[in-house]
Amino acid sequence: MKIGKDLQGEINIIPLVDVVLVILIIFMITAPLMTSGIEVELPKTKDFPITQKEAQPIKITITKEGKIKLYGQEISLEVLSKWAEEARQRELAKEIQIEADKDCPYGIVAKVLSELKKAGFSELGLLTQSEQQ
Repeated sequence: MKIGKDLQGEINIIPLVDVVLVILIIFMITAPLMTSGIEVELPKTKDFPITQKEAQPIKITITKEGKIKLYGQEISLEVLSKWAEEARQRELAKEIQIEADKDCPYGIVAKVLSELKKAGFSELGLLTQSEQQ
């Protein structure tokens, strides 16, 4: 004679499988996002405006097409390199500000920064636009 229910000696693994599948799906979605870049617009910041120092910094402009301009004249990367070495030797300025369009190729900005660093400039700045404007 049996009294009450028979006890089952099995473990119910269905909730465990559900949780594992949900975690697997989360990892499958987030893993590609960690390795690929996300499009962002870097030029807009909430920083305060750059304060003026005793000497005016030199401003280098990089256009949307990737053209480098110094004092309003278009120059090549090689000319910029030679100019930067000469400017550093003559101590024309301590600081150089780079004004790059947000849609310009990042490789051009990196090359300009590299050439200026190679010439010996240590105070380099990237100009941005305030979000409130």
